[in-house]
Amino acid sequence: MPESDDLAVFRRAVNLAAGESEQKWEDSRRLLEAAVFPSIVEQLVQRLQAAPLALQVKAALADMLGQGQARRVQDLNGAALKMLTGCPPSKAFRSLCLYFGLVQGRASKWPAANLRSEEVVRVLQGLANPFDLLLTAPVTTVLDLGAGDLSFAGELVDRYLPTLFAHQQELVLHAVDRLDPRSKLGGPLHPGRDRIAQLQSRPGLAFRFYGNRDMFDLHELDEAGHLAARYTLATCWAPATPTFAYEPTRLSDAVIQEDLRRSKGEFRQVRYEGESALEVQHGERALIFPSWKFDIRGPVALLNLMARRGLVGVLGAVDSQVFWEILAHLLEDARYRPQNQPFNPENLPIVFGDIYQRLTQLKLGETISLAQLGVLRFCLPANELTRTDQSAVGFREVWIRRGAVFPGVPASSTARQFLHMREESPPWCLTLVPEDRQP
Repeated sequence: MPESDDLAVFRRAVNLAAGESEQKWEDSRRLLEAAVFPSIVEQLVQRLQAAPLALQVKAALADMLGQGQARRVQDLNGAALKMLTGCPPSKAFRSLCLYFGLVQGRASKWPAANLRSEEVVRVLQGLANPFDLLLTAPVTTVLDLGAGDLSFAGELVDRYLPTLFAHQQELVLHAVDRLDPRSKLGGPLHPGRDRIAQLQSRPGLAFRFYGNRDMFDLHELDEAGHLAARYTLATCWAPATPTFAYEPTRLSDAVIQEDLRRSKGEFRQVRYEGESALEVQHGERALIFPSWKFDIRGPVALLNLMARRGLVGVLGAVDSQVFWEILAHLLEDARYRPQNQPFNPENLPIVFGDIYQRLTQLKLGETISLAQLGVLRFCLPANELTRTDQSAVGFREVWIRRGAVFPGVPASSTARQFLHMREESPPWCLTLVPEDRQP
């Protein structure tokens, strides 16, 4: 009987997982030890039951695992192992463990999410809510970037933890924010100690909050093993303006600074109650912000980060200025990225043409695939915040939904504020599935 496309795709995915990290491949040897092997088989059975895989692949895996009572690799179905991976039994078993995220490595104790992008897209196409992927994915991990007051984290936990806990599945939720919890700046975006303590005490939830951390400088957290190599979902709510509203690979620093002063007012670095701050002269008022408020990172850095850290990226409550700059870098055609021309209401219809018309006509709650409007960009460029030693990043699928808050979908308090902003145009929500990374 000829091999099916589903089995061939699965075999390639397993081999890709096996070759992704030399260190993890070495670490996988210990899973063959008699003391841990039975428990690893049980975990494989659990992961298989929840995995969104093709029926033929699931059947072959179930046949290989049998009743889940194997005490050594020789007790498994060797023929099925060979068919699934193309490897001899020991290497085949280790490869499957890597694919299902059971090899934690020496640095991190958190499992790495590892599913093929085409499988992820297939599952998401049947979901109205991308976070429902947590109910079927073999690894249930979320990275919340720019977590703010942890309102999104609270809603996510309340919605999904009871179901996952009932199925004895741990929810891992890591939150990162640049605000220093000790700072007097940032106002209501600081998370309260009570909220942090409440999340840390929930049974079945592995919650960690890392304040005073730049999302683009996670090296120390990674080295200490505090973060997973890759999460099932990486999210960012209300990506900051102007941080992500200008792209340095498209706009020069002089153009950005001129547009900032035109749109925001004059600004300067000052000291405020003993700490560095940014003072912005807005009309007759002097507003005080964290010192990095006007640091420009650009959407390319954000998209690269989310693609590398999540099987799925969700950007929620994206305001119009940030949205159109993001969109310009998701589309292949360079005409959407005019050099040194900041976007504004006058030139957006000209630059984006029919795409602008289609998107602005979306009603609240409506969704469209960006691939229906234009060719997705093959790979994103590198900038000073992107590691150039890594392979290029592109996206297999991007869905755009109009609005800030949707029924049954967890959201941040910032997203909910849009409901009361009558003068603001409705924001956008993007769900992005990165292409599979090359080894």
